[in-house]
Amino acid sequence: MTEKRYLPDPTRVSILTAIVLLAFALTRLVSAPPLQLTIPLAGVYVTLSFNLNTMIVLLAAGLTAAGMDWLLRTHPSLEKGETREHWLLPTLTVLVIGIALYTLPQTIIWWLGFGLGAAILLLVFFAEFVVVDPIDSRYPFATAVLTVLAFIIFLILAVALKATNVRLFLLAPALFVGGGLVALRTLHLRLNERWELTWAIGIGLVTIQLGAALYYMPLTPVRFGLGLLGPVYALTSLAVSLAEGIPPRQAILEPAVMLVLLCGLMIWFR
Repeated sequence: MTEKRYLPDPTRVSILTAIVLLAFALTRLVSAPPLQLTIPLAGVYVTLSFNLNTMIVLLAAGLTAAGMDWLLRTHPSLEKGETREHWLLPTLTVLVIGIALYTLPQTIIWWLGFGLGAAILLLVFFAEFVVVDPIDSRYPFATAVLTVLAFIIFLILAVALKATNVRLFLLAPALFVGGGLVALRTLHLRLNERWELTWAIGIGLVTIQLGAALYYMPLTPVRFGLGLLGPVYALTSLAVSLAEGIPPRQAILEPAVMLVLLCGLMIWFR
């Protein structure tokens, strides 16, 4: 029996990647005065600032979601209505890379970040295409790649938000969305495409609480990110184990070890 292994159409991948990278490049070349929006909230006036770069990144994220749908339409095993779950991680990846590039200085470091972001984006595109078909022999490897990339993207998000000194009322929803989506996609991949919204929302809420606590501590951006990554990974891993029916005493072992390692790395890292 011949094994079927499908790869995304190279032309479509190239077009989608080029559009996103062009949007990132425009954020470095184009500038415009920011738009100030003041919102009255419980007697307090909250001012939000939007600039052209923000609009470009949001547009790129929307194009990525549409582009993933267009890319996945070429997969022979795709079922009707199955593309939505594959939008989550690519869209989050584009948003996070856009935020991270905004924080980098306009030097060779920016171009290194640009290249790394392009590599991560391509890996996500290819891996999401592979996991469309669970019987593909590369499915376990692609699942592992997406899981690792999801947590790397969350780490980049936390580090970038801390580096920009964003205010807490903006930090909280960003961490909720980032932690919740990473947990949701990881749980969906590792639990045979089951949606665990309750766990994902719970992990997102815990991320907000931890982020608020760490926000006021004198931590570097990397230490702040590692301090959030440990609990998010541990809770997601625990949720997977419990959903698979593993006894709690055994289920807590791996998350506890990883939590200790990541917290130790946070303390050690300067």
